[in-house]
Amino acid sequence: MFVTFEGIEGSGKTTQIKRLRKVLKERGLSCLVTREPGGTAIGKQIRTILLDQRNKRIQPKTELFLYLADRCQHVAEKIQPALNRGDWVICDRFWDATLVYQGWARGLNLRTLEKLRPLVLNSLVPDLTFLLDCPVAIGLPRAWKRIHRSAQGLRESRFEEEALAFHEKIRQGYLFLARREPQRFRVLDATPSPEKIHQEIQRHLFREDPGAHVF
Repeated sequence: MFVTFEGIEGSGKTTQIKRLRKVLKERGLSCLVTREPGGTAIGKQIRTILLDQRNKRIQPKTELFLYLADRCQHVAEKIQPALNRGDWVICDRFWDATLVYQGWARGLNLRTLEKLRPLVLNSLVPDLTFLLDCPVAIGLPRAWKRIHRSAQGLRESRFEEEALAFHEKIRQGYLFLARREPQRFRVLDATPSPEKIHQEIQRHLFREDPGAHVF
């Protein structure tokens, strides 16, 4: 199954993905845990360009096509082969991130972005998307705290350095997408403890039978 995690900077996606990965392995489910950008060797090079805080002059369309290039490689090399094997795929950001970051926040035409979707993804759509939602005033300080703990964090801080209004647009864009596709999205409050959020994610994925899942 293909499960994606979305949310503003500092919403806790990485923490929850690590916890879910552990649960899936304990249940004997083969899974690929990956991220965008940077899920492949080529993607890691693209990620360096996209997140480097020195690249503040990058144009929105340049940013868009770099993300799409990363995703084309990612889907072909990692995601689709894993799904074809019958593995679970857990991905930190996917197509929804393009709609909100390059569409809602950067102002690129959303209809144009949607026209590009089949070229990049064919018919691939996540089975379930967890949107970890929290106010920007909570998420952004979390993100900066993580950045300062990381050896390469300051280098990958281009988005965190955007104005608060940019991050507010990201949040509102995600909430709009969730309202538009309620059958796919699960919107979770990202302000409680990581353990409480983790338990909520499991409730959405698994039935009472520990060997069963909702799909």
